[in-house]
Amino acid sequence: MRLAVVIAIDALIVWVFYRGIRVNPTTVGFTFLLAILVIAANWGLHYAVVMAIVATLAYNYFFLPPVLRFTIADPQNWVALAAFLITAILASKLAERARLEAWESNQRRQEVERLYAFSQQLLVAENVFALLNSIPTYIVDSFGVAGAAVFLENKQKTYFSDLSVQSALPVEELRTVCGRGEPMRDRKRGLCLMPLRMGVRSIGCLGVTGCHLSRETLEAIGSLIAIAIERAGTMEKLSKTEAARESDRLRSLLLDSVTHEFRTPLTAIKASAETLMSEAKLEKPELKELLTVINEESDRLNRLIGEAAEVAQLDARQVELRFELHHIREAVDLALQQTKHALEQHPVEVSIPDTLPKVRMDLERIAEVLTQLIDNAAKYAPPNTPVHIAADLHNGQLVTSVADHGPGIDDLEQSMIFEKFYRGRDQRLSIQGTGMGLAIAKAIVELHGGTIGVTSQVGRGSVFHFSIPVAS
Repeated sequence: MRLAVVIAIDALIVWVFYRGIRVNPTTVGFTFLLAILVIAANWGLHYAVVMAIVATLAYNYFFLPPVLRFTIADPQNWVALAAFLITAILASKLAERARLEAWESNQRRQEVERLYAFSQQLLVAENVFALLNSIPTYIVDSFGVAGAAVFLENKQKTYFSDLSVQSALPVEELRTVCGRGEPMRDRKRGLCLMPLRMGVRSIGCLGVTGCHLSRETLEAIGSLIAIAIERAGTMEKLSKTEAARESDRLRSLLLDSVTHEFRTPLTAIKASAETLMSEAKLEKPELKELLTVINEESDRLNRLIGEAAEVAQLDARQVELRFELHHIREAVDLALQQTKHALEQHPVEVSIPDTLPKVRMDLERIAEVLTQLIDNAAKYAPPNTPVHIAADLHNGQLVTSVADHGPGIDDLEQSMIFEKFYRGRDQRLSIQGTGMGLAIAKAIVELHGGTIGVTSQVGRGSVFHFSIPVAS
């Protein structure tokens, strides 16, 4: 097709200058030369050479005397014709070289851009296992190859972009190239194998099918993969070390907090028991008061131990939830039953429409969240102020809230009250607590796929709210 176009262009030039515009042979020659350069720059040397030969013949036949014959009367025209042909071919070759260099430059630019995008994808991942499974897919998406595989020496495991690639990239070949440390290229199969080096150490092998990439690009990809794997592994080790350090810190805080909170009920129980064991004569109301103290403080100790154990279980994700469809009113009623003693001096206002859909929840755990929020509202709010409980739908989430008329929480503390063992600066001495309740509530809500938060204004009260996804 292009050959026909080249010949047609020569024919068009001949027709224009032979039948139409009458010009001297020099103008015709430069016109032919310009057309040849355009073809060389766009289609390559082969088409330009064909056009140059056809143009030479046409130039001789139609424009050099004797016209309409393949002979030249003036010997100087032989020189001009030869110079025209040589100039056309040399100019075509130069144009072809410039075109190829421009194409190669554009290819290198595209490869650099792809390498940059590939490196950005590698830097995002911090989990080494997720990274290893994603790298072959990243290579296919970024460089447009047919398939990719990554073999790791220390794991003796291969990760493929697709199951269909396994036959084209045998594991034995990957292992061999990794051990030898030298790249291998099979142009017939379109296969490239490149060792993954970290310094002088080979940690694996990269295999690519449908490979059209240069060796430099493959080496850059291999280096990026090796660095990313080492980085992700280091990040994972640091995360485990930090987690272990945080676990030790939390264990120490838990021990300190629980020890401090244990002393008060134990002191009260011991004092009451020593009074009962003494020979002092006590009236019946006094005996009942001492026994009540022992009973209540024993319940408090039991609650503290339960909270401590629950925090440990939630941290370790060892809590099993029993998800069933329930109406949120069931959890509210259960929580109100468990906090009726704390609410003796607070009227309760409940606003929960019966039309709300059921949600998948662990009824006892959500009731535990509500119990914590209601108990805090009753504990921190002045006597005879109401506690408001409401629920409504918002963006596919069931949002439940507990509002009080307490002292409120300032903006700084609002971001900290859900942390373990944190207690408000103004209440930590006047009101008993361990600082574990809201942390437990937050962990339970997050295990349900929801979120928990607070909206508060100092001096006006607080609204604690949590959301649970609505079941389909």
